[in-house]
Amino acid sequence: MEDVLELYAEPYDPMRPVVCFDEQPVQLVAETRAPRPVAPGQPALYDYEYKRAGTANIFMTVQPLAGWRQVAVTGQRTKLDFAAQMKGLVNLHFPGAERIRVVLDNLNTHKPAALYEAFPAEEARRLVRKLEFHHTPKHGSWLNPAESELSVLTRQCLNRRIDSREALAHEVAVWTAQRNQDGVRIEYRFSLDQARDRLAHLYPSQP
Repeated sequence: MEDVLELYAEPYDPMRPVVCFDEQPVQLVAETRAPRPVAPGQPALYDYEYKRAGTANIFMTVQPLAGWRQVAVTGQRTKLDFAAQMKGLVNLHFPGAERIRVVLDNLNTHKPAALYEAFPAEEARRLVRKLEFHHTPKHGSWLNPAESELSVLTRQCLNRRIDSREALAHEVAVWTAQRNQDGVRIEYRFSLDQARDRLAHLYPSQP
């Protein structure tokens, strides 16, 4: 926990960016009947019945102090999918960075080993040397701003029926572009001193 909070307290450094990463499954839902418009100025009518249309996964990547986020829609969230997201960080989003410090939870796919499963050893090693993983503690995913950003995405963009992965990708892309254009930054205000005071029960007791 202290390791992650110390990262958040550092000033913005484009050569050593702090990037927060999280993921979320999405249930795709289709209408069984077309919504029926009503009188002008009144909302359309939707049938309460719906049809399940499969599932998708959302990967959320956030650079809190830069006001930048990247959202990817995939069919699943395997080690190979995770490795592809990490490669994108290195090659596409932060190619000039000396080191990319990634905050993420302890999911079993979130390991350097995933890159060795996805890529040849030389390529995996190149990527791993550019990445520095900082894991949130167990039951401490609330320390990750990417989780909060997923919550905002859910409320603002996913609060309606979306029936395909293609439609989901389009909606998410529009939301992401607008939020990046607005430059919405995340300043984490829960300090190390506050953690030591309020979460003292998480620390080992002194003899």
